[in-house]
Amino acid sequence: MFRPTGFADLTGKRVGIFGYGVEGRASERRLQTIASSLVLVDDEPGLLGVLPTSPHGHEQLLTCDVVLKSPGIPRRRADVLDLEKNGVVVTSALNLWLHEIDRSRAIAITGTKGKSTTTALVTFFLQCMGHDAQRLGNIGQPPYDPSIDTSKGWLVLEVSSFQCTDIDAAPGLVVVTSLGADHLDWHGSLARYRSDKLSLTRAGNDHITLVPEHVIFHEMREHLGGDVAFVAADTSELATALGLLGAHSDSNVALALDAVARLTATPIDAVRTAVREHAGEFIPLRGRLTLVANVASGRGSIRYVDDGLATSVLPTLAALEVFEQDSVVLLAGGFDRGVDYEPLARALAQRGPATALITMGEAGGRIGEIAHALAPHVRQRHCDTMLEAVSEARSMLHGEGVVLLSPAAPSFDAYHNWEERSNDFTRVVHAITH
Repeated sequence: MFRPTGFADLTGKRVGIFGYGVEGRASERRLQTIASSLVLVDDEPGLLGVLPTSPHGHEQLLTCDVVLKSPGIPRRRADVLDLEKNGVVVTSALNLWLHEIDRSRAIAITGTKGKSTTTALVTFFLQCMGHDAQRLGNIGQPPYDPSIDTSKGWLVLEVSSFQCTDIDAAPGLVVVTSLGADHLDWHGSLARYRSDKLSLTRAGNDHITLVPEHVIFHEMREHLGGDVAFVAADTSELATALGLLGAHSDSNVALALDAVARLTATPIDAVRTAVREHAGEFIPLRGRLTLVANVASGRGSIRYVDDGLATSVLPTLAALEVFEQDSVVLLAGGFDRGVDYEPLARALAQRGPATALITMGEAGGRIGEIAHALAPHVRQRHCDTMLEAVSEARSMLHGEGVVLLSPAAPSFDAYHNWEERSNDFTRVVHAITH
């Protein structure tokens, strides 16, 4: 069967683009002068020329030679499987791009938590060493967009679990930051999620795979591909110098140091020294334990912290560990994608300091129920708006502690994306504290 190994193989072909978001639009721009015709399909089209998936869009996709599936479309969805059953090749634009570039210049970073920060760290560390490097991928910059020049320098890609399943050509270096539970509605089960996430390490071509020195990766060793190296957490306090909080940051920093040392053939200590000299220039990502406001009171102060990028349980657990000595009101919930919230409820139950829980959305309702069963002493309230949630959280702290937005769930029940939710949190905090 014909399988394209680059965009050039789509010359003169009828190509479907299934999912017309950021990736789909970039794919269209890349293919406009290559394909003989394009079929644009989306579950919720909303634009002229884009067909709804059911019924007409799927029928048109069946007439295509190749369909480029956007990451948000589940790989095992019935209509995707039907395309393949009828002889239509389904792949992704990212996979085609990886086939046609010099993969020795590409670094792919994935993980349940930490992939965004580690992508930023690897890029910054390379720049500290005097190398050209740019962040691409799941952060909203599809590397195959013709407006992006990828002809030189290092290409540091953040790769989601959605994207991993369509990749069969691995970059020269693959980094996995962590492995928990996420997107179970998309993947179907925890085992399938972990296998899908690690499939990036099992993709073809010789490559190095870096993973943290953690028991979960030793347990999953048979699912790891490439030349695997286990990396111990950094103990030099470089994470603190970079403005990063939490023990998990020491692991992310270690992975980035090891990656850059390998890429540049430089001793790790030399990379660490170069980074430390420029540490003040690093700007931590928004939505990753970002201090929005610190408001003094008679008893102390209330810190408002935005950890809005924590859309699964694992990063929320890490955030709670950062503030293990503080009174915390956790704002959690959003869209419910079926993950197990018992670990979060257990963590709330085990916290020594005064802890309270504000829940939102369908996921919040389920978090609240589980927390009530396992941690009945934890005060909680369900709120419908961010203003109500932040106001209630402030009153629960009695003048001292942390209001922590770390949702453990996606935002798209009430917001378009995590950034919109974080912006709303920031807006509300500023409105009620000024």
